[in-house]
Amino acid sequence: MKKLLIACAMILGIAGFACARDSYAHDASALPKAAQTTIANNFKSKVSLVKIDKDWGRISEYEVILTDGTEISFDKDGNWDNVEVNNTKSVPAALVPKSIRAYVAKQQPGQRIVGIDRDRKGYDVELSNGIDLKFDKAGNFLRYDD
Repeated sequence: MKKLLIACAMILGIAGFACARDSYAHDASALPKAAQTTIANNFKSKVSLVKIDKDWGRISEYEVILTDGTEISFDKDGNWDNVEVNNTKSVPAALVPKSIRAYVAKQQPGQRIVGIDRDRKGYDVELSNGIDLKFDKAGNFLRYDD
């Protein structure tokens, strides 16, 4: 009986591991409609690679790389979580709350936003000079980050 339970546990573990494999695509059609719309409305470059992250067989995240090197992460529903562009570009203004854009323009003149990370607590923003800023959900400045 003990051997049977161990064998069943091993089979379930192997099956769970097999279902958790990430998959890849080379066009935006693999993304939810919300993600496709975000890319179409805010970026000129085309999708180069889509990595579909899975946890226990369910999609947990989409990681997208555009042809210009921009990296975008989307949650399972297609809402963007993270955008990173190279230092010669800026994150599209439509993705950055107005209060954050205004704060950066006033406090860090001449700097571009090259990364923005959105979570349930607020925003982490990276500037072209390497400075990281933290903002709350409403876009109010909290502190400089390490």
